[in-house]
Amino acid sequence: MPRDLAVGIHDLSFATGQLVLTHETLAARNGTELGKYHVGIGQRSMSVPAADEDIVTMGAVAAAPILARHGADRIRTVVFATESSVDQAKAAGIHVHSLLSMPSATRVVELKQACYGGTAALQFAIGLVHRDPSQQVLVIASDVSKYELDQPGEATQGAAAVAMLISADPALVRIEETSGVFTADIMDFWRPNYLTTALVDGKESVSAYLQAMDGAWKDYTEQGGRAFDEFAAFCYHQPFTKMAHKAHRALLESCGREVDEAEVVRAVGQTTAYNEEIGNSYTASVYLGLAALLDNADDLTGQAIGLLSYGSGSVAEFFAGVPVPGYRAHLRSEQHREAIARRRDIGYADYRERHQQAFPVDGGDHPAPRETTGPYRLAGLFGHKRVYEPR
Repeated sequence: MPRDLAVGIHDLSFATGQLVLTHETLAARNGTELGKYHVGIGQRSMSVPAADEDIVTMGAVAAAPILARHGADRIRTVVFATESSVDQAKAAGIHVHSLLSMPSATRVVELKQACYGGTAALQFAIGLVHRDPSQQVLVIASDVSKYELDQPGEATQGAAAVAMLISADPALVRIEETSGVFTADIMDFWRPNYLTTALVDGKESVSAYLQAMDGAWKDYTEQGGRAFDEFAAFCYHQPFTKMAHKAHRALLESCGREVDEAEVVRAVGQTTAYNEEIGNSYTASVYLGLAALLDNADDLTGQAIGLLSYGSGSVAEFFAGVPVPGYRAHLRSEQHREAIARRRDIGYADYRERHQQAFPVDGGDHPAPRETTGPYRLAGLFGHKRVYEPR
């Protein structure tokens, strides 16, 4: 297959939970200075999944508009990336495949490597399309981030799913082949099988992120990647949005550049609009940043965007995407803003109660309350089986 074949993101759509806790509410109840949230970590609110929402329902809601626009006839692979999986064996994407009535002649698999999994899915999908350009791959990155109550990570929680259709001759963003990668065995953030909330060493995680970013960038340049000055903007993984600012300052220093705050804001400022309202969505985070940039920036046709994906533990990858001519006609900007705007505010007591809720593990029948109004819902747990239904 010719190496100059253009492959990339043909369509992109995201979904988030239908409930929201604002950081004003959180700060008022835990005595934290509001500026620590709004300015310090750059977060304004966090999406909270309702009782009948999870990574599957969000993934289906994100993917449905893509299938409505393009159909499913050319999609022979679905790759579902998550670090908050609902089953240790069955891929969450199989539930999405069923909810969307996709053809049976489809391979479906789930990928995991902390927040990096969405990028692994994207790169695997690009390889499949290069092998057979007549095929398309549906990539879904969906997560609910959850930490212990009253711990530092609590304010960064969130929930969202991004769906991307990967295709030859993409209508949105061409992904360039050169990428830089980095892996190191670091316990900065992890979730053992016996826990429902993640463990994190905040200082170690920031340090590990910056180390991995530096390693991925150096490998990218050694592989013949673009020079720093060729990039119009940078999308970083955002466990909290100010991490994108920290990352870009570190990249400037690594490249021997003066750290100018105006330059930092210019490079990353338009990538944080969705993440600051949704919170950390793990595998979906960097692609929410890309969506925010494409939806809010002036015409970026032909201009390179740097993408840095990081997953604790740790794996990172730096690569470039280039918006193609006419991409703005294919954006879903109004849909994306509506997904955030329509969330229902919940109070602090309601949030804490929801945080503690979990299905019993006795194998009995446990229906989920009917809370949401979306097209798909989690009906409940019946005989150890999660059951999903369309409305």
